[in-house]
Amino acid sequence: MDSSQFFHIQTGRPATLATRGMVTSPHSLASAAGSDVLRAGGSAIDAAIATAAVLAVVYPHMTGIGGDAFWLIHDGASGEVKYLNGGGKAAASADLAAMERRGLKEIPLQGVVPATLTVPGSVASWIAAHEAHGRLPLARVLESAISSARDGFAVGARLAGFAAAMQEELAQQAEAAALFLPGGKPLRAGSKMRNPALADTLQAIAQGGWSGFYEGPVAAEMERFSRDAGGFFNQADFQQQRATWAAPLEGTYRDVTLYNTPPPTQGMCVLEMLNLIEPFEPHKMDLLGADRVHLMVQAKQLAYHDRDHVLADPAFADVPVARLISKQHARERGRLIDMRSALRWDQVPSYGSLKGDTVYVAAVDRDGNAASLIQSLYGVFGSCRVAGRTGVVMQNRSAYFSLDAAHPNRLEPGKIPLHTLIASMAKRNGKLWAVLGCMGADGQPQIQLQLYSAMIDGGLDIQQAIEMPRFLSGRFALGEARDTLHIEGRFPAAAIAALQERGHILDRWGDWHELAGHAHGITIDANEGVLSGGSDPRSDGAAIGY
Repeated sequence: MDSSQFFHIQTGRPATLATRGMVTSPHSLASAAGSDVLRAGGSAIDAAIATAAVLAVVYPHMTGIGGDAFWLIHDGASGEVKYLNGGGKAAASADLAAMERRGLKEIPLQGVVPATLTVPGSVASWIAAHEAHGRLPLARVLESAISSARDGFAVGARLAGFAAAMQEELAQQAEAAALFLPGGKPLRAGSKMRNPALADTLQAIAQGGWSGFYEGPVAAEMERFSRDAGGFFNQADFQQQRATWAAPLEGTYRDVTLYNTPPPTQGMCVLEMLNLIEPFEPHKMDLLGADRVHLMVQAKQLAYHDRDHVLADPAFADVPVARLISKQHARERGRLIDMRSALRWDQVPSYGSLKGDTVYVAAVDRDGNAASLIQSLYGVFGSCRVAGRTGVVMQNRSAYFSLDAAHPNRLEPGKIPLHTLIASMAKRNGKLWAVLGCMGADGQPQIQLQLYSAMIDGGLDIQQAIEMPRFLSGRFALGEARDTLHIEGRFPAAAIAALQERGHILDRWGDWHELAGHAHGITIDANEGVLSGGSDPRSDGAAIGY
């Protein structure tokens, strides 16, 4: 349907067009590194690793090699889509009894507990992806990241702002303070930051691959950090960390086949929400109207309710994914949707927070191979702890574990916690059409839902879809109602008023809001072979092709 009959979009930037290869990510330096690898003959997977590695250096408030990663990889020759699980596993000593001995009722967001409860999984996923699909030597792939860490890079306003916001937490550890609070003050925008210890760690990975991180001096230093701080993981736990391959989730929406990451990630929510909205024909609704927003929020309430009761590591729990992403389940649950009034949170109980930080990378090469990579530390600067002399910022993803012994997502040794990280791909007529993802913790499925609907239902291009006014349903902080609807100010006043009349609790953001997430994606014109790249102006990113 021609979206121009509803409204006219003035994009801040046009979609990036190219024919040979493309990378998009939330930082232009990282995208440039990935594009450089493509030009050098690297695969999309090489480019994604190069991009993610630079992001680990220049966007340390959102990602790092101390975190986890999940992939979807499209093979250009066969058309097969594969899933790669780079979730970090809980240490052998990490169990409910250990938490009870420490007097913890829940896992804290900062400190040595979340820093060491799970082993970082992202590097293992890089190595597995590179072994299967890499073309260039790992040392070449990591070249830009090593240089940026050793020689320094210009600090952006976002990194500086988050360092200031997290100053109190970062000051709790000397290694973190030395990096992000030089001279006792937060990083200044426009200054140069170096992390030579991280450069050495990346160099060890470049030379030794998996062993360069999970064995040898790097692993020994991370163990020392954990032991001296009273943490959990040790070198035996690092030995157990491997990324694993599996099949992705698959669903359909109108004429599109969609792929997403399976448990322990929340990718099933995207497919369930699309199933829930499809019978209501959102392609006939105003893209910025109250009906469409209202419908999507109701779908989110139902899908997240299902998620929070069953989602866990499938190696430890039976997660009924096939039922949850079925059209029949959507028909049954969809009966609860009332287009006249909001389905309140306490009517469909659920838990979770929207607050979190992540990076997403999309890459496509000249042979049709594609990588959809999501990587994160979870919170801002993760646990706010650096693993000793490695320069590695450690994640706090283990805070997602439940300490309720009856919950499927309860803490257990060797278990991967529930992950909000998701990555997607989509095909039309059997050919790769879109590679898409975003940051935003609990908000990620909602953002993917809005983007796919804008493109499929509204006919927008990838950049227009990313720049559309955005909303997120949920809470960002304790004390907020769990069904608060956060909505950017570019929505029409009449739509906002109508949503309020239907019972939505509104938090009116400004026209553009970073908490609405960073989304990035690439679409492929199957007939012409033209790549269209989109990058979120809410980030420091760029889509770069050639």
